[in-house]
Amino acid sequence: MAIRSNHYDAAFEAYLVATGRPFVAIDETRRAQLAGVSLKSMDFIVDGGEHRLLLDVKGRRFPTGGLTGTRWECWADMDDVESLLRWEAVFGNQFRAAFVFAYELVDPRWHAWHPQRWEFRGRTYAFYAVWVRDYADVMRTRSPRWETVALPTREYARLRLPWEEFLPA
Repeated sequence: MAIRSNHYDAAFEAYLVATGRPFVAIDETRRAQLAGVSLKSMDFIVDGGEHRLLLDVKGRRFPTGGLTGTRWECWADMDDVESLLRWEAVFGNQFRAAFVFAYELVDPRWHAWHPQRWEFRGRTYAFYAVWVRDYADVMRTRSPRWETVALPTREYARLRLPWEEFLPA
């Protein structure tokens, strides 16, 4: 297992190891150059059965919005979307790009919202995935200044799947 300083990436990697799903962890310290264009690296390439998955893990806390908030943060950098779609084209038809939203469940009262949970280093996580192509089709600008995008609440609810349901058995 790679040494990861980001606890969300480390938790997801530990989950992949524990479940025996074949994967490659990508060294993100250097951006790739493709036809003169700098591309952000994905976090993992995972055997997804029918497809090989190009995954970018997005760590978020759940919930957000204060003590009574239940927002599902699902924002990404526009660079993440563009780079993953480009990688998908480079690798070809057997590869599909997806975001894995790794939510740290900050309070046990929210566990019932997430029946599929993962415990790692004293923290509880829930993993959800969205195909990047579907994400790109309905994303909206979140911050022009920071070049971030997100999905409207209803679209995210429609597109996200718990990680265990995202993959074929």
